[in-house]
Amino acid sequence: MVKRKRGTFLAENIIFIVLNLAFLIILMLFLFKQGSGAILLEQSYAKQIALLINSAPAGTEIQINMQEGFELADKNKVNRADVVNIYGNIVKVKLSEKGGYEYSFFNDVDVSEFPGNIYDDSIKNLHFIIVNPKQEFLPENLNEVENEE
Repeated sequence: MVKRKRGTFLAENIIFIVLNLAFLIILMLFLFKQGSGAILLEQSYAKQIALLINSAPAGTEIQINMQEGFELADKNKVNRADVVNIYGNIVKVKLSEKGGYEYSFFNDVDVSEFPGNIYDDSIKNLHFIIVNPKQEFLPENLNEVENEE
């Protein structure tokens, strides 16, 4: 019979327990982050806004009730003006200090957005999006501006 050293058996068990604890801690952190709902709401709002912009003709004003999102952003200390940002053809929704979710739209329009006034109870939970026709500068218009100078 071959005898095993007692020290190796103990070291293997300790390593196994430490690795399992590390895995469980990482799993619990991931679940805690998912449980806060920020990630799911960010994805949902970004995709819904992008789909609304895609289907909206130029000149459309969109009002979105974002009460749940604003409450979560306030809880996470995110400024309401930073919750939804639209630049180019990308919609970014940020409900927590870290991260955010971006989604693109395909409609070739200029979009402006702003949150409702927090002091007016009727619109404090709304976010306004205005879809405008794309303003293009044609080379002939640029020449006219240069000639006027």
